[in-house]
Amino acid sequence: MSPLHKTTKRDYLSRVNDPDLPKEKAAELAKQWGYDYWDGDRRINYGGYQYIPGRWTSVAKKMIEYYGLKSGSKVLDIGCGKGFQLYELTRVLPGVIVRGIDVSSYAIKHAHHEVKPFIDHGCASKLPYEDLEFDLVFSINTLHNLHNRELYAALREMERVGKKKYFCVESYRSEAEKANLLYWQVTCEQFNSPADWEWWLEHTEYQGDHSFIYFE
Repeated sequence: MSPLHKTTKRDYLSRVNDPDLPKEKAAELAKQWGYDYWDGDRRINYGGYQYIPGRWTSVAKKMIEYYGLKSGSKVLDIGCGKGFQLYELTRVLPGVIVRGIDVSSYAIKHAHHEVKPFIDHGCASKLPYEDLEFDLVFSINTLHNLHNRELYAALREMERVGKKKYFCVESYRSEAEKANLLYWQVTCEQFNSPADWEWWLEHTEYQGDHSFIYFE
């Protein structure tokens, strides 16, 4: 995930001090998970979240190789948004069975047409799936948006429904990275160092993989 994350240039101070859309106002709009979050002003969040051919290909290939996915494997994306990563998996690995879940009705309505039928509306803390139903469950840039009461349940749910698991979240290794994270984020509720995240994993008995994004 890091190479994709680092392609975005960030002006942290303008994010906080924008005269029309200061961060607190942007956060209020973003947390509605609607048009403003996905396709509204770039100062709020994505500024137009569209499918870009090839953008997620490298991530899909790494997932397939590392987790030994094959045709017929069942994969769940928690917080899938518009389903672009799911679509990329189906493109790179024909026959893979994909499922997604997201809290945003707007994102599902505007999801990639190839995977839209396989996306459910729901939350990470209460998954409507059977125990060990999926060969791989992954979540990219979602779990840090949950409050403590939701995060505990979400990690337990990932462990319940997935044979293999992976998540990626925002974190920090220094006070500078913490400040950048605080300045830039608009939906994050978990401001945890790697050691703090390890505490969560221990207490939820999460046995899967994880990685971090840092705002350097």
